Parts: sequence; C-alpha cells; structure tokens
Amino acid sequence: MDAQDSTAPLPTALQPAALLQRLGEAMRRYGGLIRAAQWVVVLFYAALVIVPAFLPLPAQGASIVNNLTLLAQFLFWGIWWPFVMLSMMLMGRVWCGTLCPEGSLTEFVSRRGLGRAIPRWMRWSGWPFFAFVMTTVYGQLISVYEYPKAVLLILGGSTAGAIGVGYVYGKGKRVWCRYLCPANGVFGLLAKLAPVHFRVSEEAWKRQTGRVASIDCAPLIDLRHMKGGSECHACGRCSGHRDAIALSARSPNREVLALQPKDVTRAEALLLIYGVLGVAVGAFQWTLSPWFVAMKTAAAEWLVARDSYWLLQDNAPWWLLTHYPDASDVFTWLDGLCILAYIGSVAIVLGSAILLCLSAADRVLKAANTDWKVLAMTLIPIAGIGAFLGLSMLTVTLLKADGVTFGWIQEARGALLFAAIGWSVFLGLRRIAAAHTALTRRAIAGLLMCVPSALMALVWYTVFFVW
Repeated sequence: MDAQDSTAPLPTALQPAALLQRLGEAMRRYGGLIRAAQWVVVLFYAALVIVPAFLPLPAQGASIVNNLTLLAQFLFWGIWWPFVMLSMMLMGRVWCGTLCPEGSLTEFVSRRGLGRAIPRWMRWSGWPFFAFVMTTVYGQLISVYEYPKAVLLILGGSTAGAIGVGYVYGKGKRVWCRYLCPANGVFGLLAKLAPVHFRVSEEAWKRQTGRVASIDCAPLIDLRHMKGGSECHACGRCSGHRDAIALSARSPNREVLALQPKDVTRAEALLLIYGVLGVAVGAFQWTLSPWFVAMKTAAAEWLVARDSYWLLQDNAPWWLLTHYPDASDVFTWLDGLCILAYIGSVAIVLGSAILLCLSAADRVLKAANTDWKVLAMTLIPIAGIGAFLGLSMLTVTLLKADGVTFGWIQEARGALLFAAIGWSVFLGLRRIAAAHTALTRRAIAGLLMCVPSALMALVWYTVFFVW
C-alpha cells in the first residue's frame, strides 16, 4: 500500500472490491476455525519433522509412495517450501497468519508464558539477514534437503526457538516471527508484490471518534499506520476494525513503486542483495557447478602433494557435516570448507556486482525520492522467482526418481525466468523514470539498472540450460 491508499475510502458493498472485503470479514468471524486448522498443520508438521528422523534411511528402489521418509522429503522441500515462497508473492503473508506451525506455537505459548518485555538486542534490524544466511548455509553443510535428522535439527531447532522465545517474551504475541524467524525477512520482501493486502484507510480511522476495542495484533503492528503487506500476517483479525481496515486488491507493482528512501532499511536491502540473490543462489548452485568440483579437486591435489591429509578425513559428526556411511554420503572437512568458500564467493561476487550497479545508478540520479535501497526493491521479482525455481529443482528431481517426468519443464523454467527478469526491469525503469532529475541522468541510470537483472538471468540460464 502506498501513501495514496491511506486516505482512500474503503469500497462500498456495491463495488466488486467488496467481495474481498467480505472474505476478510469472514476470516475475522471464523477465526476459531482458522486456529483449529493451525493445530492440524502443527500435528502434520510435527509428524513430518520427527517421525522420519527415527526411521532407517530409505532402501534402494524406495519411492515417495511407499516410504515415509521420502514422502516427508517431497512434501517439505518439493511442495511445502517452494509454494510457500510463491504464495508470498501471490497472497501476501497469509501462510504466516493462518497456517505456519511456528507462528501458532509461539503465540499459544506466549499467552501462557512469562510475558517479559522484548529486549533491545532482539530488535536489531540485522537478525533477518543473519538468521537467513546461517540457516541456509548450515542446511547445505548437513544436507537438510536429503536427510531427516538434518530436518529435525534445523526445523525442529527453529521451532524450539520459537516456543522458547514465545514463553519468555511478549504476551500472546509472535515475537519470534517479528524479529528472529529465519524466513521473516524474505517473506516480508516477497509480500511487497502481493496483489492483495489488508488496507488501512486513515480517513475512515479518524472518523471513528468513540471508544473502540483494540485489536490483539500478534505480529505487533501499529495498525493505524500500517502500509503495505511486508509485516502483516494477513490473519484477518483486524478486518473491519473502526470500519477502516479491509482486505483489498492492488497492483502488484504499487508498493515497490511507492517506496521512499525512509521506507527501506539498509538491512532489508542487503538481505535481498547478498542473501536471496547471493547466498541462496550459491546454495542452489554448488551441487551442479563444475567450478565447485574443479576447486575441490585442485585443493585436494594441493594437500596430497604436501602430505597433508587431515582435511581429507571424514570423521565429522552428522550434525556438523553430512555423515551417512550407509548411504555412501560422507563429507570430508575439505568438502565443508569448499561449500563455505563456494557459497561465500557467489554471494560476494553477485551481491557486490549488484550493489555496485545500484549505487552507481543512485549516484547518477541524485534524486531525493529514491536511493540504492529503493532501487534494490525492484529486484524482488527475480529474487522470488529464483528462490521458487531453485527449490523446485528438488521437486523435479524427486518426481523424476519415481518415474514422473515433465517434457515441458525447461520451457516453463525459461518462461518464468523471462517473466521475472522483465518484471524487475520494468520496475527498475519505472523507478528511474519517476526520479526528479535530468533526462540524461535517468537514461544512464536506466542502463545501469538493467545490469543486475541481466546478471541474474545469466546465472539462472547457466544453472538450468548449461550445467
């Protein structure tokens, strides 16, 4: 939502938009059913996380239709996570407010916990970046996509963290979700593109002068001044509040194009540039990259030539590096170091190249209504679609192992990639065109803004069509 929305009246019952408004009202009225559905998801999630970790690894020839471990792997990484990411771009953070098991558990425990004040260190704006990077990299080191023990350690550990934070801090709030959830920052970025959101009419809010009961907003949002869908969990509890909040449609471009420099934090921009467009891409790439193989081979040969073998040992515990001898899948210390080096290098090279282009465009423009952080937000489409395509690679791999093939998959990937690149370029050029500066400056900045999208197109083209 932009500033123009904040003063616009809500739709009347005769307008088509009233259908969405009624849907939001239904979410509020039937909130009990939503909460009941959340507990079903919690039980389902617990079963998928816990049970496979205590089962033997799948035998050769097992498939998702006859093995619970493979089925859980497919549901988590083949269906759950890629389509949760996609849902953020299509529906906002509805997943967070209506289905997320960690959100449900942390709020439930918080209502019965100590209720302590949120400490200052927890409000640090860098937690989303730090948590996302650490979780992503650690997951690669212990092969979280392949092994249930790794899933239990990372997802189960995150859930335990959510419960612990909920018990200690807040009172019936989602403190974990607001400040510490590893996916919170990424979800907030992708939700900026959602074509639906809960819109707040400041004009209608001001008209309500009598005493009105407050809304128990679990993610701790100042509802009166809420703009956009980044922080809103779209649970529907505030729908109709003071006749000023309603589920509404909007252009998926509106929020990004309306952003001002004060609306985007440095941490948020760096999460997008170095996290989603850097670390995540490196994590998706390394298993396919011939450069990774060449780097590891060269390092191993260098060590052997010097009679140094300790990095070639495979005695690390499974919770530190992948160690499953029964599956003939064991990482050496060198493997771990090479994974860290590869992901780190990809993140630094890609992120720095993108940041350089954004900073150069900002310096050329010298416009008061935009800066490099605002320009970075135009890359959300390629970041979101890239994350979806990267996660869906496992979907395709698991289905292919069961004999299910898609002859059209490369064409579909190409079409999605092309659409995402076009969308990001369009947003970038629109932001540049709206800058209050000379035409020559806008032209140069526009060319600079095309470079990051072209770079990401090259990266994903290499992954899908070259390697």
